[in-house]
Amino acid sequence: MSGTALALRYSAFAVLAVLANLAVQRLVLAASGSSAGGFAAAVGCGTIAGLALKYVLDKRWIFADATRGLAAHGRKFTLYTAMGLVTTAIFWGTETVFWLLWQSDAMRELGAVLGLAVGYAVKYRLDRRFVFRETMQVRAA
Repeated sequence: MSGTALALRYSAFAVLAVLANLAVQRLVLAASGSSAGGFAAAVGCGTIAGLALKYVLDKRWIFADATRGLAAHGRKFTLYTAMGLVTTAIFWGTETVFWLLWQSDAMRELGAVLGLAVGYAVKYRLDRRFVFRETMQVRAA
């Protein structure tokens, strides 16, 4: 796959994960209100939804990882999540700053989108190097 096609596919999957994240956030906020606790629950639940979707899409369609089995998935998902901690800090920090400055859902979501965009660019590089390393080495050989 060409670099352009890969970048477009990765970007499309990032958009899908962002939409899943924000949709879950809206559902949680609608159910719990806009209190600090509701906001924290919404951000956490949205992050989990986006992470799970992105892992499935990346594993199969970005890194062409064919490993199977619970142990392999568990190990890779754990590494994938660990790499995501750095990028989640970027995402949460940006979203939270926008929320604190403007106290509006539209600005919170803009902060989330900007934070996720930067975070996903960093995450691709981390995943390629640490999570799907074997797949990338096989491709290079």
